[in-house]
Amino acid sequence: MHSESKTPTENPSAAPAAKKRKWLWRLIPVSFLLLLALAIVLMGGKIKSEAEALQEEKAAAMQQKQPDINVVSLALAPSAIKDRISLPASVMPWVNLTVLTEVRGKVTTLKVREGQRVSRGDIIAHIDHRDYENTLRSTRASLSAAKANLKRLSELQRERLSTRSQLDDAVAQVESLQAAMDTAALNLERCAITAPMDGIINKRHIEKGQYLNVADPVAEILQIDRVKIIVGIPESDVEAVRRLDRFSVTIDALGGQTFTAKKYFLSHTADSQARVFPLELALDNRNHEILPDMFARVEIIKNEIPDGLAVPLYAIISRNDQHLVYVVEDNLAKARRIDLGIQEGWRIQAKSGLQAGDQVIVVGQRSVNDGTAVKVVRAISDIKELNE
Repeated sequence: MHSESKTPTENPSAAPAAKKRKWLWRLIPVSFLLLLALAIVLMGGKIKSEAEALQEEKAAAMQQKQPDINVVSLALAPSAIKDRISLPASVMPWVNLTVLTEVRGKVTTLKVREGQRVSRGDIIAHIDHRDYENTLRSTRASLSAAKANLKRLSELQRERLSTRSQLDDAVAQVESLQAAMDTAALNLERCAITAPMDGIINKRHIEKGQYLNVADPVAEILQIDRVKIIVGIPESDVEAVRRLDRFSVTIDALGGQTFTAKKYFLSHTADSQARVFPLELALDNRNHEILPDMFARVEIIKNEIPDGLAVPLYAIISRNDQHLVYVVEDNLAKARRIDLGIQEGWRIQAKSGLQAGDQVIVVGQRSVNDGTAVKVVRAISDIKELNE
């Protein structure tokens, strides 16, 4: 007899409890995420509050009065502004002439020394003249005989005792000997070498006893009562130079003295190498203080504004292709936009945007903005006062 095993009876309340526990375990991750999101929201609000507080503190600090910026101002006043250029130049003698021999011979006397001033016609040297004097005497005698022969043939011709051909030959001989005698006299005269112009003996190329041939150099004579100033003009400035007649010339070797020169000649062609147009200026030099080959500078004034307003270059601030300066108005820095004109050295013309009497900030301008409170610690009327 078999006995059947009996399955224990299950608790009817166990199933709902298990489901509840399972549901709770599923709810835990969702709750964690919700709590995490809430924490993030709360933290973000706190950060935002702190940022807003910082912004408020910064705004409050900005509202506090900043110390005034110390500046130096320049009172604008009308003055002449010149558009000028300065070009290097050299000094040349007005005339540089080399005296050459015209006859052969030995130098017998010298009458000049280097540096000596001579006048036109003064004797420089003598060449041995004896051969030329003998030639002149011989030619003169031959001419005298030819003239006598001509006279005799002329009388015979009237009596028809000579031919016309003989008479013509006699006439030709007289004319030829006359020319030879004139040449001999001229050569004799040329034995005395003279100065062809007034000037100074710059170089003497001969010595006593030296034998000279025709065209040998004797002396170099300079005429420097006035001198030439040679300067190269760039193509862009030729038109301006054409309108000018007088120029300022500064010579450093004479302590920076400045002279006024007149325009003498502007070349119509440019130098092949430097590509500049040579300009010659005439400068009086009666005292001979200016010497050839000295270095000079020529100032050319291309344009001039007699009563313009100019500001220092360093006072200008460039922003976005605009040029600004700051002026002082009621102890505040005010930006002014200006249009630039011609420049002279460190000054440049303000064509618009400023007027006479404006106080332009020339020291401290880079530390201010439009509306910045400023304190003028020094007001000047001339920029040169800054160096005093």
